[in-house]
Amino acid sequence: MLKLIFYIFLGWLLYKLVFDFLIPVYRGTKQVRRQMRDMQDAMRQQYEQQQQHQQPQQAPPRPAEPVKRDKGDYIDFEEVKN
Repeated sequence: MLKLIFYIFLGWLLYKLVFDFLIPVYRGTKQVRRQMRDMQDAMRQQYEQQQQHQQPQQAPPRPAEPVKRDKGDYIDFEEVKN
């Protein structure tokens, strides 16, 4: 009789563990993952829209013109000694 009560108690504990802890944790993590995926998709779409709006406004880069430097007069360096 005592064994039967012990097994019933273990079954009840197992039932409580599964239905009050494991299943809610599983559902919660599944929901958080789905929300994160949705948020990442929304951010990606927003980024792509911004890129599409910015590209036509940007001017194409011009080729760099060579810099013309005036060499001017050359002054010879003389070391001054004290």
